[in-house]
Order: sequence, then C-alpha cells, then structure tokens
Amino acid sequence: MSGIITWRFVPFSALTTLELYDLLQLRSEVFVLEQACAFLDLDGADTEAMHLLGERDGRLAAYARCFAAGVKFAEASIGRVVTHASARGGGIGHVLMKEAVDRLQAHWGPQAIRIGAQARLEKFYEQHGFVQNGEPYIEDGIPHIEMLRVA
Repeated sequence: MSGIITWRFVPFSALTTLELYDLLQLRSEVFVLEQACAFLDLDGADTEAMHLLGERDGRLAAYARCFAAGVKFAEASIGRVVTHASARGGGIGHVLMKEAVDRLQAHWGPQAIRIGAQARLEKFYEQHGFVQNGEPYIEDGIPHIEMLRVA
C-alpha cells in the first residue's frame, strides 16, 4: 500500500454493506487472529459510534470508532484503533490517531478524550497527548490501561 489515504467519518447508518464487511473483517484479522484473542467484537456499540475509515489503494488500511461523551466513558472516546498489516511500518497508526482526534473534536467540539488502551501501546498513545489515568487492568486476557487526553 503506497497511495494517499482517503478518510470517511460516518455514522453506522451511512456505512455501505461493503464498508461494514471490510471494517469487521479488519477488526477480526487483527484483534482475534493476530492477537489470538477470542472476544465479542460485535459489542452492540457500533450503532452508537462514528466510524473513521482510511482507504488506500482501494482497500481499508486504517479504522477507528469514536463515541460522544457519555457512551463508553464520561468523556468522549476512541476505540477499535486498527491498521491493516500490509499498511504498517510507515506511520499510518499515527496518521489514524491524529485523524481520529481531529474528527472527533470537529464533530462534538474540543473536549477530553478517554481510551482503554492495550498497555503495550502506552508510548504510542502518549505521542498523541494521552496520559495514563487509572490502574492497569486485564481485558480479554490482555493488559490494558485507561488513558486521558485533556481538552
């Protein structure tokens, strides 16, 4: 994958059938297969999220879902942050996080954002203004930490 990323930030109802299939496939490939984690990805929250899809060369390369304050946490939140294996290594994860923060704040206004991050990615998220906020915990067998990015 080498082309320019085209971004879409849409509610669940605006996703095409193909986009929905692609994002669920990407989430399953990474969170279930790569990370060997059996968990219920279809958690019932997708209908309440804004979905950020980054397509490059006709293929879904990056994805995240964003929530208004009060849905997942008291603060707005970003989750299911994922990049396609073939797109990694060139900084696409950082582009995705910047885009997610920017789109969330453009949509709901500047505000604090809370995430439930895999603990191994703490340094990655720190580069986007998030700081650990709370005690480490285990979710689906993987160490996590809550992180907060102030407004």
